Formats: sequence, structure tokens, C-alpha cells
Amino acid sequence: MNELELKLARVREVLVKHGLGAVRLRGVDWFGWATCGGSNVVLLTTDVGVAEVLITREDAWVLTDAIEAARLEEEEVPPGLKIWSGPWADKAQRESFVESHRNGARVASDRPVLGELPLPVELLHARWSLLPQELERYRVLGRDAAEAMTEVLLAARPEWTGWELAGAGAEALWGRGIHPALTLVGEERRLPLHRHATASHEKLGERAMLVFCGRRHGLFANLTRFVYFRQPTPTERHLVADVARVEAAAFDASRPGATLGAVYAAIVKAYAALGHKGAEAYHHQGGSCGYLSRDVVAGPDSSGVLQSHNAVAWNPSLPGAKIEDTVVVGDPGVEILTVDPRWPTVSIEGRVRPDLLVR
Repeated sequence: MNELELKLARVREVLVKHGLGAVRLRGVDWFGWATCGGSNVVLLTTDVGVAEVLITREDAWVLTDAIEAARLEEEEVPPGLKIWSGPWADKAQRESFVESHRNGARVASDRPVLGELPLPVELLHARWSLLPQELERYRVLGRDAAEAMTEVLLAARPEWTGWELAGAGAEALWGRGIHPALTLVGEERRLPLHRHATASHEKLGERAMLVFCGRRHGLFANLTRFVYFRQPTPTERHLVADVARVEAAAFDASRPGATLGAVYAAIVKAYAALGHKGAEAYHHQGGSCGYLSRDVVAGPDSSGVLQSHNAVAWNPSLPGAKIEDTVVVGDPGVEILTVDPRWPTVSIEGRVRPDLLVR
């Protein structure tokens, strides 16, 4: 089976198991998964795009309107998915089409409305468990996003504003066909104050943090890097090393079958062991990812189970220090996707991890 055939087969197994007539996949995340990397995005900030996927026990379509149909068929939808389109001003036609193809059985959706059911958890697990074709797209995305980060921070100057650094980051991502879903910038003054430092008018000064969440083919590459225009202080170096050790504990706990809550507990324990008890309260620590920048942000009660080939991005932080990469969970350990060999590195618990870029 090719990728689409395998995904349709998995969905239909779930339809039969739960007595469903169809699933409707409306979200940007699920559309990207079901179309093997296609996009229903026009407005970048939307959760639900300009088309949806309808899968029944016998057939599968992309449902859209006449504005988008030709472009989607030509550029976004793989062979094997038919296009249905109706007038943009007449939503009732689409609902009539769905009604006529559900064979009298219930419909489930990622964003259920009008009596629809939520998606069974088996489908979420199927999405988390990335197929070989998805992994290959992800590896290329991770490399390209990391190269964009390196390119920008090698060019950055202390006199740039946070806005200018964020803009340069967005340009580098767009130049590689990657949607800049997030470009956070922490300038020197704000860096130790705000873990989610959105870009501002302030000058970068002597150091800065840049964070990317970049989307391509529906998949998200998440990474954080720091540039210094001076030598780091011993205290700064110590904090950087500590967040990397916390991340190492998260990586060690990230195995197929582990719950997100168990990984979170390992992070909490690592903070405490390094003398930073309670540090997890000041920023979320990351979680599973893939077709969202975070599918689930891990917490103490997170029961979600990591699947084989599940993407995750952990981001432990301390004042002025943070670490983040996108990795894939496997039985031998984690595979780090967001890597550029030009970036300086350090070995932490036997893994090559990003160091500070000192210029």
C-alpha cells in the first residue's frame, strides 16, 4: 500500500469497529495528515482551512467550494482523493452530500458539530505514529528549518530590533517554503524576564533567543537557539548546561508506550536534582507534536501514550536559558530532526546538543 491507501485503510478499520458511517477531518492538522502533506490553509492563523476530508467505508473526498477546487486538485490533493465542490455561498449543498454518503450511520469529526461524535482515540494514535514517508518529509523539514535558523543568527547584529530578527527568521523560513507559524524573540533585557518573549521594538543587545515553529507539508519543526555577541558569563553557562540536562532526562523517558505524564515527571525530578525545584511552573515543558506545534502539552496528569515514531519537542527553560528541538521517539532512543551541522554543539549525556552561538 502507498501512504494514502494505508491511512484510508486505518480510518476504515476504525469506522467498522465503532459503527460509524464516515469521518470528517476539518482541521489544518488532520487535513495535512489525511492528504499526505497537503494543505487547506489560506489564512495562516486558522485552525480550520478552506477544505475538509470526508472518508466513508467505500470512498473518500476532499470537500471544498468552487473558489478552491481547481487549485487544491492541482497542488495539494494526492491521487486517490476525489474533489467535491459546491458554491461558496451555499453550505447546505455540502451537508446534503455528506448526508447522502454516511449510509445512515453516525459521523465522527476532529471538530464535531451538529450531533457528530469526537474521533476515536485510535485515529489520534495513528496520526502520532508517523509512517516512513512522513518521517522522510519531516527529516527534510527539520534540516531546512535548522539551516534557516543558522542563516539568520549568523547574520544578526546587536543593533537589530526583535522585530527585525523575527522578520529575518520569517523570511528565511518562507524562502524554504515553510510557514512561519511562530517566531519568538527574546532580546537581552527581556530574555531573562519572559519565557514566551514575543518580538518587540527593543534592540537585541548583547544576546538574543530565537524560536521557530515552522510548518511544511502539515508538519511542524520546533527549535530554539541563542546568539551571543559577547562571551557568556559562568552563570549563563551553568543555566544553559542545566536545561540541557533536564532535556536529557526527558529524552531518556521518551519511549514508545510511555505516557506524557511520565515524561513530565522525569522533567520535574531533573529540575529538582539540579537545584531548580519548581522551575516547571514558569513555562510549559513541551510535549508531543507532528501535525501541530504541540498535539498535547505534557502535564502531571497527561495520560496520552507515546507511539512508535511519535514526534515530540521538549523545551525546559530557566531564566535566560532554554533548549528545544524536534525529535522522533523510537525503541533505540530519539532521533533529532532539527539539526544543522554548522551550528556549534556540546555533548550532553552522550547526545550532540546545540550550544550557544558566540560571535
